[in-house]
Amino acid sequence: MGAKDFLRREIFRLYRHNSAKEHSLDYLFWECTRRCNLNCRHCGSDCTKESNVPDMPLENFAKALDSVKEKNPNKKMTVCVTGGEPLLRNDLEAAGAEIRKRGFNWCMVSNGLAMTRERFDSLIKSGLGGLSLSIDGLEKEHFYLRKNKKSFGSVVSAIELCVERHERYPRLFLFDVITCVHSGNIDALPSLRDFLIAKGVEYWRLFCIFPSGRAAQDSLSLSGEQYRRLMDFIIETRSYKSADGGSIFASHSCEGYLGPYELKARNYLFFCRSGINIASVMCDGSITGCLSVRSPDFIQGNIYKDDFMDVWNERFSNMRDRSWAKTGICQKCKSWRWCEGNGLHLHADACSQPAYCNLRILEGR
Repeated sequence: MGAKDFLRREIFRLYRHNSAKEHSLDYLFWECTRRCNLNCRHCGSDCTKESNVPDMPLENFAKALDSVKEKNPNKKMTVCVTGGEPLLRNDLEAAGAEIRKRGFNWCMVSNGLAMTRERFDSLIKSGLGGLSLSIDGLEKEHFYLRKNKKSFGSVVSAIELCVERHERYPRLFLFDVITCVHSGNIDALPSLRDFLIAKGVEYWRLFCIFPSGRAAQDSLSLSGEQYRRLMDFIIETRSYKSADGGSIFASHSCEGYLGPYELKARNYLFFCRSGINIASVMCDGSITGCLSVRSPDFIQGNIYKDDFMDVWNERFSNMRDRSWAKTGICQKCKSWRWCEGNGLHLHADACSQPAYCNLRILEGR
C-alpha cells in the first residue's frame, strides 16, 4: 500500500469514528412484513408465504416515525420499506403517505413479482421516490435462486416501469438493480450486464450471499478465485461499453473490507454503518442496525415498549464501539484499523469473530 492510500484510509478511519460518536440517523429500514410470495433459495430471513410473525400495523410504525420526527436532527432521513415482500401489504400506499407526511423520503426493496403498472402508479402517487429490484441472472439463473417461473418476467416488467419513470423524472425517482452473485451465476454476469444496459438500467449493485437463513443450507458462497473474478468484473464494467455504446455503473455492496479493491469496486471505503447511521424496525417491533444484523446481542429495544429515538441515542454501544470484535481471526490482522471486524451481520454475537473474512477470501487464505 502506498503512502497516499494509507493516508486516505487513516483520514477515513477518523471520519468513521467521529460518525459513530455523532450517530446521525440517516436511513431507517422498516421490515413491514415477513411474508413473501417467493421461496428463494438464498433468503437470509427465511421468509415464506405465511409467517408466524404478523405484519406490523401501520399505526405502530407511525408512532416510531413520530419519535424520529420529533427528536432526530436529520429531517431529510430516508425510510426504506422492505420485507419479506412489501407488495403483499394492501396498505403500502397509506404507509408511504404517512412517511411523506412527516417529511421523510421513502423507497422500497422488492422482488417485483406482484408489481403491475396500476400498483406502480399508485405507489408513485403516495410519494415513492426510489425502488431496488432483485434480478439474479437471465431467466435460467434467476429461476435457480427464485424458484418461480413467473419471477423473471415480472421483475423485467418492473424494471421497465422504473426506467420509464426515471427517464421522465430523474431527480424525483431513483432506482437500481440488485444481483446476488454465487458460483452458479457468476459466469452469466457479462450477459446480464448487456441485458440490463439494453433495458436502460443505470445502477447495478452486486452482492455476495452470506450463510444465514435458507442460504446456510446451500453452498452458494464464492471461492477466492471467483470472488476476485467478481471484483475484476465490477472494475471492468465501470469502463465497459456495449455494442451500441451503452454503459452501467456497477458497484459491490458494503458487506466487507476489500483490501486492494477498496475504492475500485465501489466508490467508498468500507464502513459498516449499522447502528451508526442506519437503524431498522423489525416486523416484531425489535430495533436493530441494518436488517441483516439479527443476532439477539444486537437487538437494542422494541418499539412496543421503548421510544425509538431514546433507544437510538442511548443504546447501540456495541455497534458504535467495535473493539470487542478484535478476536479470533481479527485479533492480529494488520487491516483491523480499517475493517474493525467486517460487517456486523457476519457476527453470531457481540464477542465472536466474523463467519468469514472478505479479505482472507480475496487473498486465497
